[in-house]
Amino acid sequence: MPTVPKEELSQYIDKPLDPSGWLLIDQDRINQFADATLDHQFIHVDAEKAAETPFGGTIAHGYLTMSLISNFLAECTVQPENIVMGINYGSDKMRFLTPVPVNSEVRARGTLKSVTEKTPGQLLAKNEIVIEIKGEEKPALVAEILSMFIVQ
Repeated sequence: MPTVPKEELSQYIDKPLDPSGWLLIDQDRINQFADATLDHQFIHVDAEKAAETPFGGTIAHGYLTMSLISNFLAECTVQPENIVMGINYGSDKMRFLTPVPVNSEVRARGTLKSVTEKTPGQLLAKNEIVIEIKGEEKPALVAEILSMFIVQ
């Protein structure tokens, strides 16, 4: 992920960057997420029962896929130099397009859509994040994510 002077961020708007690395979504990760969120719906944690569904097996929670965005942002987006801290600021749009089957690999592609200096030293960045599933045409998730950077 490139780190650039804040004055150069606008040069990256709508320019594709390298994707993140691939990340395996195995049953252990899904089970841990189910335990953390108390969401034990069978489609996520019961392989035998999930095999009888159109998915043919367990799938990751949509919110598990979404929760990986924080990790992926650091890998596949441009950020300003001299960050004191970055803060998740929200999202303008989020769509789950394709379920992530157990033992799939996912990665993200990020595109800077806008950057605004809200106050001196506070930059609000909007990134489009597309989470891809290895071997699938349609992405798992598409989102517009807002990040606030506090810079020196």
